[in-house]
Amino acid sequence: MVIGLAALTSAICGGSGRLSVRQEIQRAAQDNTEALDLTNRGLTSLPPEIGQLSQLKKLWLDDNALTGLPPEIGQLSQLTELRLTYNQLTTLPPEVGQLANLVELDVGNNELAALPPQIGRLTRLERLLLNKNKLETLPPEVGQLANLSQLVLGGNRLAALPAEIGQLSNLTSLDLVQNRLTTIPPKIYVLPNLQALYLGGNQLGSLPPQIGQLAQLETLWLRNNGLTALPPEIGQLTRLAKLELGSNQLRALPPELGQLVNLTDLYLTHNQLTTLPLEVGQLARLIELDLGYNQFSALPAQVGRLSSLERLLLNDNQLSALPPELGELSNLAGLSLRNNHLTALPPELGRLAKLKVLDIAGNRITRLPPEIEGRAGLKIIRP
Repeated sequence: MVIGLAALTSAICGGSGRLSVRQEIQRAAQDNTEALDLTNRGLTSLPPEIGQLSQLKKLWLDDNALTGLPPEIGQLSQLTELRLTYNQLTTLPPEVGQLANLVELDVGNNELAALPPQIGRLTRLERLLLNKNKLETLPPEVGQLANLSQLVLGGNRLAALPAEIGQLSNLTSLDLVQNRLTTIPPKIYVLPNLQALYLGGNQLGSLPPQIGQLAQLETLWLRNNGLTALPPEIGQLTRLAKLELGSNQLRALPPELGQLVNLTDLYLTHNQLTTLPLEVGQLARLIELDLGYNQFSALPAQVGRLSSLERLLLNDNQLSALPPELGELSNLAGLSLRNNHLTALPPELGRLAKLKVLDIAGNRITRLPPEIEGRAGLKIIRP
């Protein structure tokens, strides 16, 4: 009797045309498979047979309905990557600490309320992603992750951090957005290799002077906090390229901001700023400057020195006039002036040869200078 290939496959797979998870694990054990993809399989539990895969290096379990992991997970001694995003995990078993070769652990978008202290045994771990869980605290053992370079904790319930995070000397990126932090442990500010620090969506009312000690910092994200001022020491962050300060309560900026000579992106939208320090003209590499939704009634002429600027957003302020020096922004491609009190534009804006979009809606401008009106290649958004 000859059985067709399709019928044989259906018989092996229980009529579904697809191997069961246990069958896949058995086959992976027989074939010495190094990577096993069990994403989006509707799993509510992981069979203990997973522990047979001692040769496995990568295990992907994303997009399932797992609420826990079997202790046999600790037998995967060669595992370097474990992905568990978008499940319903409430805990990690202590045996996870046996995964001595693990380099990446991604448990984002789960229901974790705590981490086992054994996580500190993962001394080869380089990337730990725990975003969008229910973590309220971290075990101090997290400071033992000597090789960790990326730590993602955004979207949790952290009100404090253990001081031991300051021991992570190889950390380059720390994401703490959307938590409940009111202060940051001082030791974080001396992390020698930190390049990106994301603190948006917390409850920080101020920054300590120690912020200036992060000599390698390139990205600082502080959006949606309660900041009322910046310490002058922020000017010591001379490697900083991106600074996000939107949705705070800033009324003024320190002149030391002009020392950020490598800054390319500066976001100050939704604050209470009325003036810019003259030193802003020293930001020669600035490409994007967002000053929207503030209380500016005038701009300093020094803004015209930003020769690299490509996008300038001044919408929703109280500007009644613009400095003619804006015509010196030779690389400007987009200029938003929406919702101000302008009645005219300086003819010098006609020098902006690279300007592609000019938004003047929500003003009182009835007539544009001939240097601007009808210029080829320029899109003008009018009232």
